[in-house]
Amino acid sequence: MEEMHTATHTIAELKKGEKAVIHTFDLNKIPLKLIELGCFEGSEVEILQKSTLGDPIYLRMNDAYLSIRKEMARAIQVISKLAS
Repeated sequence: MEEMHTATHTIAELKKGEKAVIHTFDLNKIPLKLIELGCFEGSEVEILQKSTLGDPIYLRMNDAYLSIRKEMARAIQVISKLAS
């Protein structure tokens, strides 16, 4: 059986194909529209694509597909599960 470890990152640090769960974020740095699309603590995030320089980031958050700037992605803390 695999042992699971958790690690805290920001969305900006995740790589293409990685999934994580939103842990926390700064309400003052996140626009209301993103919250309306499902940016809540406990929501699942999957990185679908990053541009060459990593900005913007195309992702799936719950059932919404969206693109966010790297600066905004740095304001959203996520927890990813890593197998060892």
